[in-house]
Amino acid sequence: MKCPHCLESFHDEHFDVEIPYRSARLTECVPNKTNQTYWLARTRVCPACGQAVICLLRHAFLAAHGLVVNEIQVWPKGTARAPLPAEVTEPFATDYREACTVLTDSPKASAALSRRCLQQILREKAKVKPGKLHAEIDEVTKANGQHVPPYITESLLDAVRHFGNFAAHPERDIATGEIIDVENGEAEWCLDIVEMLFDFYFVQPDRAAKRAAQLQEKLKNAGKKTT
Repeated sequence: MKCPHCLESFHDEHFDVEIPYRSARLTECVPNKTNQTYWLARTRVCPACGQAVICLLRHAFLAAHGLVVNEIQVWPKGTARAPLPAEVTEPFATDYREACTVLTDSPKASAALSRRCLQQILREKAKVKPGKLHAEIDEVTKANGQHVPPYITESLLDAVRHFGNFAAHPERDIATGEIIDVENGEAEWCLDIVEMLFDFYFVQPDRAAKRAAQLQEKLKNAGKKTT
């Protein structure tokens, strides 16, 4: 697994402790007769950074669905990502931070925020025709580098190919922020693409402008010395 603190990968070795619960153990419940639940606290320690990763595991037998196991990460709250560049402005920065914060609790909610952020960037920076997100992505990827460089369009195309819901099904994405199902890894991939767009539209232009200003200042000072 990947450590949510330092992002290093390590072999998943965990320690489980059962949390006392008044209902019977799951193994003792009678199928199709009742609903039963029990909880475990699962702890892992990353060998790279030494930080603990703590999750709650909910084992439930639901008469209508059978065995359901949910793992909820409770520490750390969220997954480590690269620090947000100072050049990124609002409202993009807020949507991105919230998408990172809720990633472990609700990948669906995180993906919804990331998609909204992605759509805002494409509309305001790439100047795509406003519409459904899947159509806006299609416009960008077919523009032959007129909107964004090839490495970003390739990432968008890869996401669309790998995840059927990445840009939302046409009949379901009336509101881009709608909570729709996400596949494993989809929410993280969307954050990766948003970070690429941040670098292209915010970080690189700002740095280029600062370098140009510094060069102009040097030329100005050099001109003063020769007069």
